[in-house]
Amino acid sequence: MMTRKLPIIALATAPGKAGVGVVRISGPNLKSITNSLFQKELSPRQATLMTLRDADGQTIDQLIAIYFLAPSSFTGEDVLELQCHGGPRLLELVMKRCLELGKDNGLVIAEPGEFTLRAYLNNKIDLAQAEAIADLIDAQSEAAVRGAARSLQGAFSEDINELIEEITQLRILVESTLDFPEEEIEFLENALARERLAAVKTKLESLRDGAKQGKILRDGIQLVLAGAPNVGKSSLLNRLAGEEVAIVTPIAGTTRDRVKESITIEGVPIHIIDTAGLRSTSDTVEAKGIERSWEAIRLADLVIFLTDPQSFDDGLREQILLEIPAKCPILEVINKSDLTKASSENTSKEAILISAKTGAGLDALKREILEMVGWNGPQEGAILARRRHLDCLERASEHIARSEQFAANGNNSLELFAEELFLAQNHLGQITGKLLPDDLLGKIFSQFCIGK
Repeated sequence: MMTRKLPIIALATAPGKAGVGVVRISGPNLKSITNSLFQKELSPRQATLMTLRDADGQTIDQLIAIYFLAPSSFTGEDVLELQCHGGPRLLELVMKRCLELGKDNGLVIAEPGEFTLRAYLNNKIDLAQAEAIADLIDAQSEAAVRGAARSLQGAFSEDINELIEEITQLRILVESTLDFPEEEIEFLENALARERLAAVKTKLESLRDGAKQGKILRDGIQLVLAGAPNVGKSSLLNRLAGEEVAIVTPIAGTTRDRVKESITIEGVPIHIIDTAGLRSTSDTVEAKGIERSWEAIRLADLVIFLTDPQSFDDGLREQILLEIPAKCPILEVINKSDLTKASSENTSKEAILISAKTGAGLDALKREILEMVGWNGPQEGAILARRRHLDCLERASEHIARSEQFAANGNNSLELFAEELFLAQNHLGQITGKLLPDDLLGKIFSQFCIGK
């Protein structure tokens, strides 16, 4: 996919019935394909009502055709969009006919993300913008939509490029001093290198903080409800979801497997997983469910450890807390406040008291969930970010920190100072795709849908 220059075709709209379905073709010099389809040339960037016929001359569909001439298109190549009626079988026939008539030109079905990849390779967008297209499609909240749109417009890339430029200018000063040591310039003082480096560090830390928020906005939070049987985990899930998504009975062990539901809190997607009650059991089915509960806990961003006043001091709490992996942040919640008035003497100081039945304490619980995962609330100009972006920013920060150490040593460490700046610059360049291995590039675009 990285090197093929063949024209490609795919359905650009979602599968299923719709009023309109769009078939997209992209490739070098599509005029011969358009001529084969309609026996006439299309005027660029004009919507034209056309009739597509099969090999016997029978009408397949009357459609709108729009031809975009390179480089003024999404991919930077010639692009033909066919806006057809949206029947699934009809669109199959349109695709089939296009492939038949485009066979001599090498027309093939696009691979996942290939349209966007070509836009990236033809310098129509950078890699961060390309990823924002997929994020915009997958956005799970209004805030996520707005964040992805800002990234697609280049807000995140602009910040990264400005930072790269500042590091570049600093490198030029350092390496110029290395090239002319006889000048005996007091580099660090005269060029204000430390001050400029401090400014770079501040901007990088700000970008990291924003990217952390962006990752939460994009991926959401994997929230696991864990605890003993019959403490109200399923009731809490239903209360948070606002509907009966899990079966609730007085019988301990009702939940045998994980139940998943997604909600949003202040625009943040929360993926809640209700798990089987954690206890020793000889029931094979329940034991399997408990095993899956631990698997969910190990992958969680946050674990709510739920108890009730009756089960608080029965020894199970300590056992569960010892078993939960240290990397999982834990929020202790005490349920059933409507049945038993828990006092400060019999509740943990850090625990939140709620009633899943009445909804008491739910607002405080939601605020605490967001606080524990590091969400700072909606921010003007927020962008979406991926784990890859965070990794690059964190590595760049490490190299900037090392460069500070070498800068403090004066001219004797200028070579190492320059090298650390180069490495930081390299990691930042990977975010926008200026310096990225082909295998990673292929992996990123393989996660896109076919029509993109």
